[in-house]
Amino acid sequence: MLDEIDAVDWGSVPGHPDWYEPDRAVQGLRALAEAANLLQAAQAGSWLGGGGIVHGHSGAVFPAAVVAVPLLLDIAELGHPAAGATALGLIDEALSCHPHAGYTRVVVPDGSAVPLCCAIAHRLRARTDFLAGLGRRGRSLLADAAVHWRFEVRECVADGSDTAAFGILAGRLPDGVHLAETHRADAGTPLSELTLLYPPVDGSPEACLRVIARQPGEVPPGSVLFPAECGDRAH
Repeated sequence: MLDEIDAVDWGSVPGHPDWYEPDRAVQGLRALAEAANLLQAAQAGSWLGGGGIVHGHSGAVFPAAVVAVPLLLDIAELGHPAAGATALGLIDEALSCHPHAGYTRVVVPDGSAVPLCCAIAHRLRARTDFLAGLGRRGRSLLADAAVHWRFEVRECVADGSDTAAFGILAGRLPDGVHLAETHRADAGTPLSELTLLYPPVDGSPEACLRVIARQPGEVPPGSVLFPAECGDRAH
């Protein structure tokens, strides 16, 4: 785990220069991974929570938190119980805090610049089985992550002046009309209104959305939709 922490160039991870301290990120993660008691876990947590991945006093989260979440989950799974509890608390804080303006997004492998909260939620869902197995604490994190839903378009057809988009829904999209960012590889990030036509059933992630006043060419297969409100989160 230490090798994975050291493999990250924390200094190259963007962050507000007045608040983000890369040394606190790496030192805090290393100390948390090696913590053998409550005192050591608390000290590591203070480094991470005081400018490493979040700044708790100002309620700010940094892009480094997105990189750190898989490492924190490993610590929660493999580390000392006190370190695991600290790691889960930091993840909860990172998901709920707002980023500084200018540092609100991270670039994911498909080239999209997605809100920090959505990127964190995606990493939590990748460890659903582990988190669910933790009981109430893990299920609470998954429930918080579900608010930051993600919809990947697999197929779309015209439906009058709207588009019916079939695809994979991660998280929970409530009933009603929602404003969403539409991420496409060949275009910018326009906003669209949408509603949930057919929710997932029987444990399947497949769902269908109605994208209002958009034609299929505007939300082609491969497009990914995120909550627009997440993109507006900023100090």
